[in-house]
Amino acid sequence: MKATQTSTLGSIIRKHEGEILADWLKAQSASTGRRGQAQETEQRAASKEFLAAMTEALGTESEIDTRSAAWSRVRDMLTELSATRARQGYSPSETATFVFSLKQPIFARLRADIADVQALADAFWATTLLLDSLGLMTTEAFQKSREEVISRQQRELLELSTPVVELWEGILALPLIGTLDSSRTQVVMESLLEKIVSSGAALAIIDITGVPTVDTLVAQHLMKTVAAARLMGADCIISGIRPQIAQTIVHLGVDLSQVITKSSLADAFVVALKRTGSRIEARSAKAEPAATTEA
Repeated sequence: MKATQTSTLGSIIRKHEGEILADWLKAQSASTGRRGQAQETEQRAASKEFLAAMTEALGTESEIDTRSAAWSRVRDMLTELSATRARQGYSPSETATFVFSLKQPIFARLRADIADVQALADAFWATTLLLDSLGLMTTEAFQKSREEVISRQQRELLELSTPVVELWEGILALPLIGTLDSSRTQVVMESLLEKIVSSGAALAIIDITGVPTVDTLVAQHLMKTVAAARLMGADCIISGIRPQIAQTIVHLGVDLSQVITKSSLADAFVVALKRTGSRIEARSAKAEPAATTEA
């Protein structure tokens, strides 16, 4: 964009700021379809601030470079806007519309104020290049923010899907559901080790009833978890060993001889109680079984 075009665009935006802002807000509302007093107030404030920042940048440089220091305030605003809208569930097109919907209001004022055909065409083209550049910048910032949101949600889901439960004094249970991969194994180990430290448990039951298949990689992940727990002073019992999983483990040649394995969580819990000096007794024929601790 030439210096004269920069000056012209900046002066026209300043001259018609109120009209441009009003038309821009209407265009944004029509494009996103979002209504509500809070949204309108937030949108008006962001739009007004953006126009002021863009006008300031246009008055600073003779040659437009949206990556230069003069446009840092504009870039920061677009980055913050994109991050906010990514968290609020806006789509990429709705977010990019914030910039692209500004074209028509500015074009209308350029057409009204510039009589020369060639000068008008040049101003249209320069404005298009500027807003396209800012629009692409907005889309890139939105994509990056959205990826960060998705990554955080995935981590939170992993943490929720690997709860460590204290079944009894000194006994923890870690029920696993779904496939075990490297990233999830890391979360499993961290959750288990943190709980071992905070509770002082000496035994941990890793229940794999909900794990659909056990291959060499899954077995390696399980052994890493068991080894990490032992380093923290806790032994592990693996429960949920179904017949087909037992056959697979034997076929793969995985050595679980150093680990206690049980077919169900209940069986593993009984073993864990015995190892901690506790036992289950029936109070009567109709009463619920009760766990007691041996002296």
